Amino acid sequence: LGILITTIASKGELQNWPDLLPKLCSLLDSEDYNTCEGAFGALQKICEDSAEILDSDVLDRPLNIMIPKFLQFFKHSSPKIRSHAVACVNQFIISRTQALMLHIDSFIENLFALAGDEEPEVRKNVCRALVMLLEVRMDRLLPHMISIVEVSLISQIPICKEVLCRHLTKLIPVLVNGMKYSEIDIILLKGDVEEDEAIPDSEQDIRPRFHRSRTVAQPHEEDHIEDDDDDDDNDLDDDDTISDWNLTQHCEGCYGEMNSSSARSNTILHIVLSLIMLSFSSVSSSYMLLLTTITSSCMQGMIPYLPELIPHLIQCLSNKKALVRSITCWTLSRYAHWVVSQPPDTYLKPLMTELLKRILDSNKRVQEAACSAFATLEEEACTELVPYLAYILDTLVFAFSKYQHKNLLILYDAIGTLADSVGHHLNKPEYIQMLMPPLIQKWNMLKDEDKDLFPLLECLSSVATALQSGFLPYCEPVYQRCVNLVQKTLAQAMLHNAQPDQYEAPDKDFMIVALDLLSGLAEGLGGNIEQLVACSNILTLMYQCMQDKMPEVRQSSFALLGDLTKACFQHVKPCIADFMPILGTNLNPEFISVCNNATWAIGEISIQMGIEMQNYIPMVLHQLVEIINRPNTPKTLLENTGIQKLTITIGRLGYVCPQEVAPMLQQFIRPWCTSLRNIRDNEEKDSAFRGICTMITVNPSGVVQDFIFFCDAVASWISPKDDLRDMFCKV
Repeated sequence: LGILITTIASKGELQNWPDLLPKLCSLLDSEDYNTCEGAFGALQKICEDSAEILDSDVLDRPLNIMIPKFLQFFKHSSPKIRSHAVACVNQFIISRTQALMLHIDSFIENLFALAGDEEPEVRKNVCRALVMLLEVRMDRLLPHMISIVEVSLISQIPICKEVLCRHLTKLIPVLVNGMKYSEIDIILLKGDVEEDEAIPDSEQDIRPRFHRSRTVAQPHEEDHIEDDDDDDDNDLDDDDTISDWNLTQHCEGCYGEMNSSSARSNTILHIVLSLIMLSFSSVSSSYMLLLTTITSSCMQGMIPYLPELIPHLIQCLSNKKALVRSITCWTLSRYAHWVVSQPPDTYLKPLMTELLKRILDSNKRVQEAACSAFATLEEEACTELVPYLAYILDTLVFAFSKYQHKNLLILYDAIGTLADSVGHHLNKPEYIQMLMPPLIQKWNMLKDEDKDLFPLLECLSSVATALQSGFLPYCEPVYQRCVNLVQKTLAQAMLHNAQPDQYEAPDKDFMIVALDLLSGLAEGLGGNIEQLVACSNILTLMYQCMQDKMPEVRQSSFALLGDLTKACFQHVKPCIADFMPILGTNLNPEFISVCNNATWAIGEISIQMGIEMQNYIPMVLHQLVEIINRPNTPKTLLENTGIQKLTITIGRLGYVCPQEVAPMLQQFIRPWCTSLRNIRDNEEKDSAFRGICTMITVNPSGVVQDFIFFCDAVASWISPKDDLRDMFCKV
C-alpha cells in the first residue's frame, strides 16, 4: 500500500488527492508502531520525490504543518522513526524551504541531541544534515560550535566518512587555517612576550603538584612500561588563563576527532602534510599544533614523511617567535620514539643539541616546553644519551641559575628522568660533582613543610638509585630527614585522629614521598644502607604506614619493605611475623598498585626466608592464585610489571616451599605459563622457573593437562643457565 501511495504521489497526483498528506500526518500519531512507521516511510518517499511541489502554493504549503510535525519525532523511542523524521526534514535544507528556515534553530538543536544516537542510520542522517547546513546556513552553525565539538560528532559517526570524503580537500584547509591563534589568544598565552626569564612567577603561574606513589618495576623491563599519566606537563591547552575553548582549539579538536576515525586514511594525511610542507617557509604555531595532533592518531602514516620533516622541525626550534619555539618543542617530543630508532648522529644528536639550547632559552614558556620535551626524549633514548652526559648535565645544572619557581620544578623532573634512563652510567665522580651540589643546596634551603620538597625528593630518589655507592657522601642527612618526615606526619595524624577539632589533618604526601626516597636509597646503596637502618626506627614507622587508610601510603611502604628486604634483611626479618598478615590482607586487586607492591614484597621476602616461609604460605597463596585466575582482573595487574610480580612471586613461593604450593599447581599453571613467557631472561624469571620446575617434580599430575603451555613458556628462554636447562630437561 505504501509503495502504491508513493507511486501515485510521484506521478504528480498530489494535488488531486488533497486528503493524502493530512491523513498520513495524522497516522504518525497512531499508537500502532507499524502504522506509524508505514506512514513515515510513505512521507519520506514523498518528500524525496516531490520536495518542490510540497513547498508551493499549489498544495497550500503543507510543509508549514509537516516540518514542525517531523521535528516532534526526533525524540521518538524508535530509532527507525527518528531516522525517518530526520531524513524527511533533510530534503528541504538545500532549497532553504521557508517552513524549515522558520524552525532552523529548533532543527539544529534537535540534530545535536541525536549526534550520539546509538542507531547508525540516525547518525548518518544527522551527518548529512550538518554537511548541507554548512552550505546554506553556516551562520546558524557558528553559535553552536561548542556543541559540535563536545559531542565529538565526527568520531561518533564512522558511517559519515563516505559523506565527508567528498569535502576533505576543502574542509581540512579551513580547519588548518582556523588553528591559528588570534591576537587575543597570543596575549593570553603570553605569546607576544619574548624574554621574561628574569620575571618572578606569580602564585597563579604554578599549578599544584601531587606526588604519585612508587610502583616497583622489575629490572630490565622498565622500557616496556606504559605510563598513562606521562602527559601531566605536556598539555598545550591547559593554560589557566584561557577558560573557554577558542577557535584554534575547536579546529584542532575537530581535526583530531576526524583523523582518529580515519586513522589509516592516506587521503587526509596527504592533504595535511602537503599543506605543511608547502608552508615551512612561513612556519606558524598552527602548523606545529597540527603536527602534534596528527601524531597521536596516525604515526604509522607519518613515518615516510619524517626524514624530511624532522630536520625542518629542528630548525624551527630557533624561530624568532617564542610561541613557535615552544610549540615546536611539544611537537618534536611526539616523535621522540621514531628519532631514537634512527642512527643517533642523524636525528638524535641534532635534536638533543637544539633542545638543550632551548632549555636555556630566555622565554619561560620555551624553557618549560623544552625541559618537558627533553624528559620525553630521555625516556625514549635511555642509554643512547650516555656519550653526551657531560654536555647534558652542564646544561641542566646551569638551568638552576636561570629558572624561576615553576620551571625549577620541571627541571627536577628532567634530572630525575635522566637518572632513571641512564642508571649507573651517572655514577662517575665528575658527573656527581656537577649534579649533586645544586640539588643539595636546594635540599638545604627547603623547609619540611614546603611542598616544593615533593619534586625534589622524587628527583633525589631517582638520582640515589642511579648513583648507587656514589650517593654515599650524601646519604646520611637525606636518610635522616626522610625518617623525620615520616615520623612527623604519623604523629600529626595521631593527634588529628584523637582531636580532629584541635589539630589539622597532615598532608600525607610528605610521608609518601619520603618513603619513596628511602626506597631509592635502599635500592641504590644496597647493603651500604644497613647501618642507617640499624640506627633508626624506620621499621616501626613502616609497620604503621602499612596499615594506613590511604592506599598510596601502603603502596609506598610495601615498596620500601621490598627494597629493605633485598638490602639488609637481617633488620627486616625480626618483623616478618608482623608484616606478613598485613601483606596478605592487601592482596586486593581493587587497589592495583598496592596489590602489585605487596605481591613483589612477598616474593622478595620468600627468597630471603627460604623454608622458613612455610608458616606464611596460607596467608597469601590462595589470594595470589585467585587473582591470577580472575577473568576480570585489572589489565595492569596482569601485564608489564604486574604480571612479573604476580607470576614471579608464585614461582618463588614454590621454589622455597614446594610441598606447600605444589598441590595447587593445576589451578594456576596455565595462566602462570601464559604470563611468564612474555618476560625476557633475568634473575627474577630464573628463580620463578626454578620454582615451577620444583613444584612439577613434587606434583607432576598438576601440569599434565597444560603441559603444552609449560613447553611454550620454556621456549621463551633465550639462554637459561645450565642447571636451569637441566631442570627443564628432567621435566
